[in-house]
Amino acid sequence: MNYFSSDFKLGILGGGQLGKMLLFDTRKFDIQTYVLDPSDEAPSRMACNQFYKGDLMDFETVYQFGKMVDVLTIEIELVNLDALEKLETEGIKVYPSPSTLKAIQNKGKQKDFYVENNIPTSKHLRFVDLNELKKAVTSSEVEMPFVWKCAEFGYDGNGVKIVRSTLDLINLPDVECIAEDMVPFKNELAVIVCRNPSGEIKTYPVVEMEFHPEANQVEYVICPARIDDKVAEKARAIALNVSEKFNHVGLLAVEMFQTEDDEILVNEVAPRPHNSGHYSIEASYTSQFENHLRAVLNLPLGNTDSKVAGIMVNLVGEDGFSGNVIYENIETILGWNGVTPHIYGKKQTRPFRKMGHVTIVNQDIKEARRIAEDVKNTIRVISGQ
Repeated sequence: MNYFSSDFKLGILGGGQLGKMLLFDTRKFDIQTYVLDPSDEAPSRMACNQFYKGDLMDFETVYQFGKMVDVLTIEIELVNLDALEKLETEGIKVYPSPSTLKAIQNKGKQKDFYVENNIPTSKHLRFVDLNELKKAVTSSEVEMPFVWKCAEFGYDGNGVKIVRSTLDLINLPDVECIAEDMVPFKNELAVIVCRNPSGEIKTYPVVEMEFHPEANQVEYVICPARIDDKVAEKARAIALNVSEKFNHVGLLAVEMFQTEDDEILVNEVAPRPHNSGHYSIEASYTSQFENHLRAVLNLPLGNTDSKVAGIMVNLVGEDGFSGNVIYENIETILGWNGVTPHIYGKKQTRPFRKMGHVTIVNQDIKEARRIAEDVKNTIRVISGQ
C-alpha cells in the first residue's frame, strides 16, 4: 500500500500530546491523519488533516470514525473496545488489536495476565468495590501498607495511592480496584518494545525513572539507566517476553521495578507511545513516535539505539496555580546547549498537569543530569493573574 502523499488515511483515537508528537512524523512522511478526541482544544487538532470531536468510549462515535480510515491506532488505551472489535471484523486494521487492549485496559485483568503467563510481578488482590477492600483489610486478608490502584481510568499518578493506615481508606473512590504488595525497590525502570505485524521486534535501551514524591508522576527519565549491564539485559528480556505474550503491534512501554536483590518485577504496561520514551525524539536514531508509526503501517522498524545520553524533564503545572498558562523563564533554558523544550499546547494549567517536557542531551550523562536539575529549577509552569 502507498502511504505517502496518497489517499491512505491513518486514524488516531486520542488527540493529546502523544498524538501531537506522533503527528510530527506523519507530516514528515506526508501521511493523511484523522484524529478523534473529546476536547475542542486537543493538542493534536493543529497538526492533523481532519479533526473530529467525540467520546472515545462511545460505540457509535468510535465505530463511525473508524469506518473513515484504513488503519486505526491509539494514543490512549481508554477507548470503546466493542467498536474496535466490530471494525476489525469488517476489515479495518486496528493496532494494537482489541484483544491486546482488552488484556491491558483494566489493571486488575492486566495483573492477572502476568500471573497466568508467569511474568514476574508483585502480589495483588482484586476487589469489585471499596467496601470489599475494607472487609479484606479488616479480616487481615490485605495487610498494610499496600498500593491501591483503581482498575480503570487511572493516569499520570491519578488512581494510585499508598495505603498506610485505615485513615487512608476514607477518601478513596468507590470503584473496582486492586491492592498490591509494596515492593522494596531501588530503581523504577522502563523498556519500550516496538513490533510490527510481520513480527519484526526491537527494544529501546532501559531507562530509569525518578518520580515526584507527592504527585506520583515521573519527574525525570534517564537514558541509559544507571544500572549494571546484566540487570539491563534481564529487563529487556522480560520486556520482550511481555510483548510476546500480549502479541501487541506498535509500541509497548513496560514499566518495571528493580528490587534490592536485582530481580525485575513488571509493574504495568502502556500499549502506545509513552512518557518514558520522549527523550528519544532528540537522543535516539529513531524516535518512539516514528517507530510506532512504522510499526502500525508494517514498515521496517528504525534503529532504536541512542546517539547520545538523554534525560527528559516533565513540565507540570505548579501547585497553587490554575488558569491560562505561562511558561516562566523558558527563554533562559533556550540559551543552553543540548536543551530542547516541547510545549504540548494545553492553554489551561492546573497543579501537576502535564504541560510539556524538556530533553537534555549530552555525551556525559552526569552532566546531562545536572543540567536537567537546573532546567527543573528554572522553568515554572504558572498561570496569569
